[in-house]
Amino acid sequence: MKLICAGMTDVGSTRDHNEDDFYLSDGKEALCVVADGMGGHRSGEVASAMAIKAMVEYYRETMSDEASAPDPPVGEDGEEVDLIEYRLREAVLSANTAVFTAASESEMYQGMGTTIVLGYFTNDGAYFANIGDSRAYRFRDGKLEQRTEDHSLANEYVRMGILAAEDIEYFPYKNVITRACGLADEVEVDVHFEEMQVDDIFLFCSDGLSDMIRDGQIEQLFKEEDDLEKLCRRLIDVANENGGEDNITVILAKVTE
Repeated sequence: MKLICAGMTDVGSTRDHNEDDFYLSDGKEALCVVADGMGGHRSGEVASAMAIKAMVEYYRETMSDEASAPDPPVGEDGEEVDLIEYRLREAVLSANTAVFTAASESEMYQGMGTTIVLGYFTNDGAYFANIGDSRAYRFRDGKLEQRTEDHSLANEYVRMGILAAEDIEYFPYKNVITRACGLADEVEVDVHFEEMQVDDIFLFCSDGLSDMIRDGQIEQLFKEEDDLEKLCRRLIDVANENGGEDNITVILAKVTE
């Protein structure tokens, strides 16, 4: 199977600078990353760029590991660890270290951090990792489904039964995240694998998209446009039409034969 990708970022309708960043594979690794930075003095854009740089460098420095490793790594419980999943988690942790160290050593960068959502694609399927509320979706057979779980106060309240999912958009603290890259010296990373099919399209986005467009409307836009570049542009345009209250970043990855 092959992968066709497109990506785009936009400052939005109300912000004066863009703290989002993204990365699309240039052929060395089938990797897609979206990072949504946060922090004063424009340090959010530093955090997102720094996180992506650290992850990409880690991947390139360890590319030979999968081929050269004589045995699969073993976890603390003695179970064999999926090497790709291990590298994915370590890449994100390297980003956390880079951002946290920079924030700790500079008053200007104090408190900066970033969300991360990424996909790594193989012939067997797709691996996803995330911290924060940037999301991954899958569009398959006309249906759009969120494939990552938000690390947000709103989502925690939904899980606890305090808040109904349909009321999240009215929740005053819906943008409060419970986990981010770079805010502490350690962070928990969600990683999972799933099989993929030809014609699957994966969407990776910052909350500047998902807060402005309901999932049903995103699904309808997928049905109306086949060209990935045009679909990226259309998603961003609609998010801006709906208010554009934040930076908007979109990556689309389509599986082909």
